[in-house]
Amino acid sequence: MDLFIKNAMIVTENGSFRGGVAVQGGVIAQIVGDGQDIRADSVVDAEGKYLLPGIIDAHAHFSHPGREFEGYETGSRAAAAGGVTTAIDMPLNDLPPMATADAHEKKLDMVKDIAVVDFAFWGGLIDNNLEHLEDLNDKGVAAFKAFMRTAADYPKVNDDLLYAGLQKMPGFGNMVGVHAENDTVISQLEAHFKSIGRKDRAAWNDSHPCESELEAISRAIFWSKSTGGELYICHISHAEGVDAVRQAALQGVKVHAETCAHYLFFDMDDYLEVGPRLRAAPPIRARRQVEELWNRVLRGNVDVVASDHSPFLPERYREGENDVWKGTGGVTGIQSILPAMITAGVHERGLSWELLVRMMSSNPARIFGLYPRKGAILPGSDADFALVDPDEVWTLQADDLFYRYRESPYVGKEFRGRVKQTFVRGETVFKNGEIVGVPGHGRLIRRRTNARTDTRKAAA
Repeated sequence: MDLFIKNAMIVTENGSFRGGVAVQGGVIAQIVGDGQDIRADSVVDAEGKYLLPGIIDAHAHFSHPGREFEGYETGSRAAAAGGVTTAIDMPLNDLPPMATADAHEKKLDMVKDIAVVDFAFWGGLIDNNLEHLEDLNDKGVAAFKAFMRTAADYPKVNDDLLYAGLQKMPGFGNMVGVHAENDTVISQLEAHFKSIGRKDRAAWNDSHPCESELEAISRAIFWSKSTGGELYICHISHAEGVDAVRQAALQGVKVHAETCAHYLFFDMDDYLEVGPRLRAAPPIRARRQVEELWNRVLRGNVDVVASDHSPFLPERYREGENDVWKGTGGVTGIQSILPAMITAGVHERGLSWELLVRMMSSNPARIFGLYPRKGAILPGSDADFALVDPDEVWTLQADDLFYRYRESPYVGKEFRGRVKQTFVRGETVFKNGEIVGVPGHGRLIRRRTNARTDTRKAAA
């Protein structure tokens, strides 16, 4: 064998056990019980550590090409340091947005030689690209992202285009993911608060009430049910949104609920203190609402926990320090989502390791058409692992970060549980605080779709 990891607590979505994993040619060849040994070129003794399937971050913004916010070189390195072995990259902030097959190929050509971890692409559903969706689907995009409210250079969709996009999904074997907020309500509230001179940080939350999010979620679910198109609700910030998805799913609607680590790790008081680096859309809610959201997570009602990693230029954050309508927001967090969930979930609230793996590895792999190649510790699956010390207590420092700009609202936070080593297809890409992976090791992973051509192959 090429690699044997022994004496580990192996965590899967269905249970945990002590044992070892043998790897040959980048895939899992054999799983053995405690005490069994296998000869290999490289042996890792994982005594005292937990071996998880590599984290699949279903919602990351690497903003490549055309922006200076992050990029694949630093973004994929930060992912590796956080135990993320596959990052599914959003089309928002790309210039141009990935709304055509041509944009897909140009982006792939730019990033294929610099990524440390594997990656997949979201395609775009915007106001002028319905005729391009089938070509994008043939490329194996993981899903199609639509905004139900205006988002900078990324055009929003109204109900007619959302309906038309969802109509295509059953034939594609794919799905639409939505940023679900009511654009007109938020715009009216923002205009009102500006007219009375409010520019305080709390005005952001007041202009993005839970009701504006819940209405958009419910409307998207209605069109999903009407068309039979599969739907993915991104970054749900409160329990009522999860409940709406859960109820629809129990009625047979093909809909999935995603929340993000920052909605569970922080609360509104943190946002008011930190400012723009915790200004999210939808916003981070009050502590009572955070605990209600945790209640749904612990019940297993949330399908996916992701990062919504969305860094911007430091000067743009500074512009909004004293005026919430200036500058920008966006949470820099892909490197911290696993420690955050282990700390706030496993240790502080009794979240099981199995449910954590389900929400952060197995479920995203299934929902985005990557399973069982990704998201599983099974013979034949890619040897993607996060090796974690479950009890190490440590404080994140700016020098620990691998982002283009070493800033994050997680800096200074104490965690219990730390990623010690990350493997992508059997190769170590991160170990004990250092990136050891080779740029270009990361590969494009394509969704299994009803493509017209042979682009259903799993890798480029």
